[in-house]
Amino acid sequence: MNLPLITDWHFYAVAIPAVLMLGISKSGFGAGFGSLAVPLMALAVTVPQAAAILMPLLLLMDLLGLAAFRKDFDMKFLRFLIPFGLVGTVIGALLFKTLDARVVAGIVGVFTLLFLAQRLLFPPKPDSPPPPKWVGALLTVTSGFTSFVAHAGGPPISAYVIPLRLSPVKFTATMAFFFFVINLSKWAPYAWLGLLDLRNLATSLVLLPLAPVGVWIGVRIAKRISPVWFYRLLYVGMLLTGCKLLWDGISIR
Repeated sequence: MNLPLITDWHFYAVAIPAVLMLGISKSGFGAGFGSLAVPLMALAVTVPQAAAILMPLLLLMDLLGLAAFRKDFDMKFLRFLIPFGLVGTVIGALLFKTLDARVVAGIVGVFTLLFLAQRLLFPPKPDSPPPPKWVGALLTVTSGFTSFVAHAGGPPISAYVIPLRLSPVKFTATMAFFFFVINLSKWAPYAWLGLLDLRNLATSLVLLPLAPVGVWIGVRIAKRISPVWFYRLLYVGMLLTGCKLLWDGISIR
């Protein structure tokens, strides 16, 4: 019996680079390029279908990222982040069928670009205090919500974590663990919403070998890059993500 997977080459033309970028982001630049995956795939399929196809790939990428950075998590920080992230996923699950994914994309894009503009136009001083915890809680809930809706949880939480100036490896490890928990929590709601059908899962299986390739590239970069270039690349990723999400939000289809 043939699996009912997607066979349109236009889909794979955008899905392959999307999966590679997502793999790199899971192990090296969690705030940047990975959030482009769903918007890029949405050029060929709907946003919910793109999100569903990426679920098995995210699980494998998360496990590989955890293995690569298993000694570098900031567990105290994670105990603060994870509960708020899970609140966001619950909100996303409850509102999923009533929300227009383009509106969510546009909102995330606007806030991503505003954060980036603030960081570049008014760079923080070395002795600047970290953002207050209530801001972190709000941004982490937003991250869980946007992660559920469009796997775009990177920009909101990065707006909180980047000013904390963690080392590249600790930043990457902590984000890897956070999104492992968040992505794992989405499986039951995605099944409840009917998104994990045989066609989407079969397509995921075809794309699955690309997952370790992207993670391997990201791990090598994260462990060798200087903090200055690490955050510069994060900003580039956030710029591209913000522009693409904003475009998705305002474009008429």
